[in-house]
Formats: sequence, C-alpha cells, structure tokens
Amino acid sequence: MDTPPRLILAGLSGGAGKTILSLGLCRALTDLGLRVQPFKKGPDYIDAAWLGLAARRETSNLDPFMMPGDSLVRLFLRESATADMALIEGNRGLFDGKDTSGSCSTAELARLLQTPVVLIINCTKMTRTVAALVLGCRTFEPNLRLAGVILNRTAGPRHKTILRQCIEQYTDVPVVGILPKIKPDPIPERHMGLVSDQECAEAETTLRNLAAIARDCLDIEAIRAIAASASAVPLPDAPTGSSRGCCFTTGNDAEGGTEPQTGEHESHPPKETAESALQPPRQGKAKLAPLQGHTVRIGVVRDAALWFYYRENLEELRRNGAELVELSLLTPAPWPVIHGLYLGGGFPETQAEQLAQNEATRALVFRLAGQGLPIYAECGGFMYLGQSLICREIVYPMAGVFPVQTMLCAKPQGHGYTVAKVIHPNPFHAVGLEFTGHEFHYSKCVTPLPPDVSFSLEMQRGSGIDQNRDGLVFRNTFACYTHLHALGVPTWAVNFVAAARRYRENGPESDQT
Repeated sequence: MDTPPRLILAGLSGGAGKTILSLGLCRALTDLGLRVQPFKKGPDYIDAAWLGLAARRETSNLDPFMMPGDSLVRLFLRESATADMALIEGNRGLFDGKDTSGSCSTAELARLLQTPVVLIINCTKMTRTVAALVLGCRTFEPNLRLAGVILNRTAGPRHKTILRQCIEQYTDVPVVGILPKIKPDPIPERHMGLVSDQECAEAETTLRNLAAIARDCLDIEAIRAIAASASAVPLPDAPTGSSRGCCFTTGNDAEGGTEPQTGEHESHPPKETAESALQPPRQGKAKLAPLQGHTVRIGVVRDAALWFYYRENLEELRRNGAELVELSLLTPAPWPVIHGLYLGGGFPETQAEQLAQNEATRALVFRLAGQGLPIYAECGGFMYLGQSLICREIVYPMAGVFPVQTMLCAKPQGHGYTVAKVIHPNPFHAVGLEFTGHEFHYSKCVTPLPPDVSFSLEMQRGSGIDQNRDGLVFRNTFACYTHLHALGVPTWAVNFVAAARRYRENGPESDQT
C-alpha cells in the first residue's frame, strides 16, 4: 500500500499554535488543489472537527493510548490512501506522554508512522535560547526526525532575524516559517481548547484568513518537500485479536439476559413482526427504506448539544450491520423506528434551555429506556439521561432515566485517559473486560446516589461518575463519562448491534415506568 507524503506539526507544549497553523496549512494546501487528509493525534473532537472543515475531508483521530499500534497504522494507511498529502496535528509537547518514558506521545506516533516532524515554537521573549531548544529536541530521542521549525509569535524584524540566524548557526534544522503574534485569536478558546466550529459563525472566513497567513508566513514548498521525504510505512499483519486498548481479565460473566460477546457476530433472524408493532408512541413512521436481512437501525443524536463521535465508532456500527440515522434532542421532529440509540458527548450545557423545553423528546427517551431499548451514552449523553442539569444556578430538567443531577463546574472534574474494568453485566461490555478511553468533563453528580444504583465500570484510572465508578446501568441503557474508541474496544460495536438485534427480534419490553 502506498504511503502519501506526510508530516506532523508538533509543539513544545500545549498552546504553541499547533491547531491554528495546522488549519491554515490544511486550507492553503487544499486551495492549491491538493487532497489533504487531516489527522488529530489524541482524543480531541473539536480540533478534529476544525481540521475536517479546513481540509474539506473528514478527520480521524490517531491515539496510541486508545488503540493498538497495528490498528492505528492500518487506520492511517486506509484513510490517507487517496490523499496527496497527510497532515497530523500533534498534541501537548512533542515528547509528552503518559509516563516518564513518553509513552503514547506525539514523538512515539511520529516514529510509529515514520513521519517527519515540524516543530512549532512560541518565541515570545526568546532569542538565542531557541537554538538550544531545537538542538535538544533533535537529539532527545533516537529515530525521531525533526525536519523543520516554525517560529511563532515573533515580534519585529530584528527579532525574526536573530531567531533565524541562531537556529541556522547552531543547528542543521531548517526554519520553514516565521509568524507574528496574531491578535485577536482567530478562534476563541474555551475549556482548555478551541470553541467548536458549530459555535463560530464565521468559520469559513476564519479558515480563509488562516490560509492567507499560512501562504504569507510559511515556506509551503519547503514543507511539501519535507512531507515528500517521508519513507513508506509497511502494512501491519492482519489482526491477531490481541489489543492494547482492551483485554479480558476474567471470562464472560454476563448474566441476566445481557450477553455481550467477545468479538463474534450474533445471528438472530428477525421475526416477521411488523415494524409498526414495535414502534413506541411518537416515534414517527420511518421514511427510510425498509431494513434488509439482519440490519438494525440505530439512532445517533447529532445536534448542537451532542456531536462528539469518532467516525470509526460509527463505521464499526455500520460494518456490524447497523443502519445509522441522525436524530436531534433539540427539535420536536418525530423519530423513525429505531432499535438502538447512541448519545455521544458534546455541550448539553450550551443547549440546556432548549433541551429542557423539548419535553416530548425527553419523555420519549425516558419511555424508550424503560422499554429496554439499547442506549449507549457518553459524557454529555449521560448528563442528558439524568434527572436535571444545573448550569449557572438554573436547574434544567433532563430525560430522567437515571436518578442523578449533574452540575456544570468552573473547573474540570475529570480530565485525561482512563482505564475501566467491567464489573457488572450490561449489553455492551462483558464482565471482566478492561478497556482504555478518556474523559474530559466540567460537570459532576451533586445528588447522593441511591444505594441500589448499578455501576458497571470500576475505574483503574480516571474519575468516572462517582468514587472511581462509572457506567450507570438501567435495563439496557448504559451511561458513563468515559469515551471509548471502537478500534480500541472492538467488541463494543459487535455487542451494541447484537443488543439492537435482540430488541428488534423481541420487541419493546413491558413498560415498567
């Protein structure tokens, strides 16, 4: 398999200007007629969405913590196969990982993909020291190719000249761009990251301006030459079943009718039951084509409140036999018949009033959960399934599936990678499974939890919902703060679709609500 020209834009730390420069370079290259495949290193949804807009091509995340190395390489090769160039935006500092060895760092990703690195340096109040930094980064780890430097946030002409001369005198790393301080920030920040593209009304104008800056300040031909110098990446052997992102520590102890599998497809021929007989009140008549064979329909909420989804999660659901249909929690439009529901993360707090006002949809989700519809909710989706959300001292009613109240706080309540062990049966994960993920939430539960509430996950790493527990379960509804990636937890999509098939076959359970 051919490997396209590629590079990684990395920084010495967060806030170096990686995202702004990646967006500008992506759009500038795209404007030249190149097919640029963007990637975001790490779990970030927002930067990935912006990169997709800039390149006019959907972004994939590459995360050495959440997915096995061979799966990551295969993903990179597959998504970049039709591109003229791949651009990977790093995260944090170049060598920053989860431990003192720099495991899962941007540098590790660069070595894994044999990709040259262009380092972005914030040069505020710095001159000759920049050469020492470049020298240190070039020699710090073997087999890392530091191929260029971009000097960011420089002052006047004298500052730019002395910075360039220092690097040229003391190092052999070329300077491929020098940028001034850009004020105001092209994209405002929030929650230690950029605001989402959906909240930036002038997204296209912003990207055009960033492309103009890239054309003016970067040596784009030199950057393309660096990308073209990358060597080929061999295609890994076929998967063997081993996984860094997920493993079993015990057998499958599922019980109580929920039987999550370890990777094999279930085969349940659907009954001849009319779809309309399975249709809960207010689910509208589907205008979609009739489902074929074992296909099930899973609703995916994608609106201004919830939109954090890895594209591979959705692709794995499709690959296992699901037809996906996008739904909204914000509008009163009727839903088609569905056999499963996926509520991703997002910013429910920014849409709290509208979510609360849409009483019909809140009631529908409550009723579907009571009828046993398989529902998987992450972070913002979990917040929606609680009794209420407190935001700016206002209490907004939510769907009420779980007896919890969440509150938006001023500081993060959970932030970083997670490792979870499944300790309670549920339709999506087998008991004994350990899997990796991440959490990033400013909300927390503020009401005492009832003693009979069931948690499915024990957090080996991370905070979760309550005292290192995560994964609330009610019937076939599972809600947690942990986000997972389907390439790191391959059984998730298999089990989700299998649960949806059981629901389609057996119909709604008796409504005990």
